[in-house]
Amino acid sequence: MTDDDRIKLEPGWKAALRAEFDQPYMQQLREFLRQEYAAGKEIYPPGPMIFNALNSTPLDKVKVVILGQDPYHGPGQAHGLCFSVQPGVPTPPSLVNIYKELQRDLNLPIPNHGYLQRWAEQGVLLLNTTMTVQRGNAASHANAGWQPFTDRVIQVVSEQCENVVFLLWGSHAQSKQKLIDGTKHLVLKSVHPSPLSAYRGFFGCGHFSRTNSFLEQRGLAPIDWALPPL
Repeated sequence: MTDDDRIKLEPGWKAALRAEFDQPYMQQLREFLRQEYAAGKEIYPPGPMIFNALNSTPLDKVKVVILGQDPYHGPGQAHGLCFSVQPGVPTPPSLVNIYKELQRDLNLPIPNHGYLQRWAEQGVLLLNTTMTVQRGNAASHANAGWQPFTDRVIQVVSEQCENVVFLLWGSHAQSKQKLIDGTKHLVLKSVHPSPLSAYRGFFGCGHFSRTNSFLEQRGLAPIDWALPPL
């Protein structure tokens, strides 16, 4: 069986990204991860969830892209969607602030959980630019080779989709703006929603209402940002 057969990836993404899996950087990344597992290190998210963002939001359904940096590195948190945690896990501080802005912007109740799968299934690509992390060691895989891959994901969305809203929160996400064609997509930027910076412009940014206005003006269904209780 080839690597191509083993990769469980949504067909649209698989077709668009197939060449990436043959690149030297991806072979090096695969070997790096193999050695991490062999050394007994606990890696998050669990293997089947690494590509959850792509598998939950097919390429031809992408309407919004939210970029995160690194998976959560605590046990049971990460499941392959940026800012999101698995059911039953306390909502992390940055996501609490995202919910506060949603409440201010769209008058939505603050959810009792941090599970964003419903957004992903509506076309919100929740992409971490580094897709794995070692337990308890933030940014431990930042230089392992994920960046060329996720840069290509962003480029593919820019090239193959129309009228996508890119939400770039914080300097790391904003560094990816060069990969996006601003003549066919909407790029909205603010500081990061983390407690360290949210008060410097994330609160009040109105990105959720602005996203839906843009989509509706182009005849597309808006995102239902409300998250029912779990």
